[in-house]
Amino acid sequence: MNVPLFSESPFELQISFHKLIETLENIAQTDAVPYRVAYAQSLLNEVNKVPELREGIHSMDIITKNEPLIKSLMSDLFPTALTNNEIKAVSIPFQNIAFNFTERFKKILEEAGESFDMTIRDFDEHQFYIMNCCLILKQHYNQTLDLSKPLFYDIPDAKGIMHHYRIMYNGDFIELFPKKELPILSQDKIDSLMDNFDNLTLWKETFPPNSWIMKGFGIVILFDVSVENALSNLKSNLLRSEPDQIVRGENIENIFRSIFKVPDLKVGFTPYIQEENKFKMVSSKDKFTSFILLDSEEADCKNALCGCSFETLMEEKKYFSISHISKFSESPANKAMGQHLLSQGIESCIMAPVVKDNTILGIIELASSQPGALNSVNAHKLDIVLPFVTDTLDRYYSEFHNQIDAVIQKEYTSIHPSVSWKFKQEAQNFLVENSQGRDYTLKEIVFKNVYPLYGQIDIKGSSETRNKTTQTDLSSQLRVIRELMEEVKSKNQFLLFEQRIFEIETMLNELSIGINANTELQIQLYIQQEIHPLFENADFTHDGKKKVKAYFDAIDPKMGTFYQARKKFDTTLAIINKKMASLLDEKQVEAQAFYPHYYERFKTDGVEHNMYIGASIAPHKEYNTIYLQNLRLWQLQVMCEMEMAHHDIKTSLPFPLEVTSLILVSHSPIAIRFRMDEKRFDVDGTYNARYEVVKKRIDKAYIKGTRERITEQGKITIVYSGKQEETEYMKYIQFLQFKGILDMEVEQFEIEDLQGIFGLKATRVKVLHVKSGNRHKYSYEDLLNELLN
Repeated sequence: MNVPLFSESPFELQISFHKLIETLENIAQTDAVPYRVAYAQSLLNEVNKVPELREGIHSMDIITKNEPLIKSLMSDLFPTALTNNEIKAVSIPFQNIAFNFTERFKKILEEAGESFDMTIRDFDEHQFYIMNCCLILKQHYNQTLDLSKPLFYDIPDAKGIMHHYRIMYNGDFIELFPKKELPILSQDKIDSLMDNFDNLTLWKETFPPNSWIMKGFGIVILFDVSVENALSNLKSNLLRSEPDQIVRGENIENIFRSIFKVPDLKVGFTPYIQEENKFKMVSSKDKFTSFILLDSEEADCKNALCGCSFETLMEEKKYFSISHISKFSESPANKAMGQHLLSQGIESCIMAPVVKDNTILGIIELASSQPGALNSVNAHKLDIVLPFVTDTLDRYYSEFHNQIDAVIQKEYTSIHPSVSWKFKQEAQNFLVENSQGRDYTLKEIVFKNVYPLYGQIDIKGSSETRNKTTQTDLSSQLRVIRELMEEVKSKNQFLLFEQRIFEIETMLNELSIGINANTELQIQLYIQQEIHPLFENADFTHDGKKKVKAYFDAIDPKMGTFYQARKKFDTTLAIINKKMASLLDEKQVEAQAFYPHYYERFKTDGVEHNMYIGASIAPHKEYNTIYLQNLRLWQLQVMCEMEMAHHDIKTSLPFPLEVTSLILVSHSPIAIRFRMDEKRFDVDGTYNARYEVVKKRIDKAYIKGTRERITEQGKITIVYSGKQEETEYMKYIQFLQFKGILDMEVEQFEIEDLQGIFGLKATRVKVLHVKSGNRHKYSYEDLLNELLN
């Protein structure tokens, strides 16, 4: 009989009980116990009437027809006393053939349903064929092979909960025979098979299909390893899943259902932020399912939990279970929490704190719609689960905090990659020295002989424009207030309203003249303290009430005042800054490729940037002045691109704002030092401080002998002090003029003397607005080629 699970097998299968029959014959002839002899002889008399049981069964009908006899024959191997405990059956290894089930095995299959197909998990035809071949190698060729790969059946119960069973085979009653003479295999051939598990063709050539006979029967024994298997799957899922999938993934919930044997079990997680003492969703991207928060983003712990649950979870850091939430909520102290859970269809639940190093990371929640399904008894199953969940959530929080640190470093206390090596070097010295018991004071980080480059693209007249938008918003608000006050006055003739109208008229007159630093605050306080209380209590007409509502709707909730004009200005400023900063950051990647240098930028009313280049910043690379010249040309070209980018977007901006561009050139190197108190680099020494003074004052400077600012919209102003820098930048300008980026007209002038600063000069040139598709990047090497040609 040949009925394998897969289409091909090296064996022709013959189910036979010949070895067991031989054992009975030996008992009948030699056993000294009379009743055993009598029993064996009686059973043999019945067995001899069905010769196929000894010679080999070629039809499953014979097994079905002789089921009682086979059961008697197997009685020593399948004791009746254990039939409700053991999960056992007669089977053939790796085959989907089984009969003579114990009662427990029968019950498991009945609950799985008629449609259930009992196949081995992750076991394919390739593995099936080679595992059978390995049986031959082990039994007939004396090869030591480990065939103990775990095999599993996944079988659902009547409630749909998946149970996992480890498969164990007993092959004591199986014999293997070659149909012809035993093939001779050299050790080299066997070694070749051992090294080629994936080469099924080679195995089939050595052991062709149906070239051997498997005669006898095996016994399959199953062990319920649902919990162990669920834990293994949980570990695998937690390692590869995104953190939010801990509580949102279907696989994870199925795993917990297998462990707790609750078919409708749902899993939730509520993050806890210790610094704020709140339950809070830490990220919109990784939003966890939370039964405590439900649709809220955050909640105070004591408000979200009842008194007893807060004490158990947050103070004692222990499990808290509610087996019957309906009864639980009958207590006034528990009503709010109980009704919150009942509204989600939850009738029983377990909550457990996830604790790492005595710090609560959050609350894991198990919920069921069945009363009593979850309780304090099965809550302790979490003991085997929580360590894995804790490690995963700890990893997630560590990654999340690393991201926070990265944002802080990028946005607040940036340590640029070009200089991070020196910080790491000093930190390593600190850790090594202190680990050996020696006190070590961190040294200051200083880079000497570096050339500074400074540039800014500034919003022209930003302070005046901001004041005008503030003036516009306040005036608009006061006019609306005056109109509403007039309507109330005409109806009720309140003298108080006449007084307020007079005060508003006075403020409007003052605003028409101008606005100073205190005006905005004074008017805001006046409106909030004097006007709004009147509006809230005044007897308006029906139309007046509509106008009052419209007035309050027009107030920005964050600013507390009208914010239309200022919002357009602030939005425009933010758009320009973001565009300029992102363009500068993007181009910096190219600049770093020339030669590593320190770079930082700041957003104010525009975008400023500092760069420092020199041998001390990149000691592992040979430094040459050509790198400084290349960076200067790069900076000039990028400033041109930023001017062009502003020109491209300014017609679509919500508010008309122009920009001015400036570059400050230093003729000599300076030293920079990292200021620990400010967490940033600054110039080092009194002499070098002159450079910083120039940076702070230069953009407001005038052309010498005039009241004209040195910066002008649409043009780039280059400030320097020496003839050498003037000559160098004129080469760059001529090159960019030749490339159609800068206008042919160049202005050169002296700058008025600043406080303590004398002899500065400037060159100013207009930027031509080249279409973005036609813009090309040029290097210092391109400039040299042009000049040489």
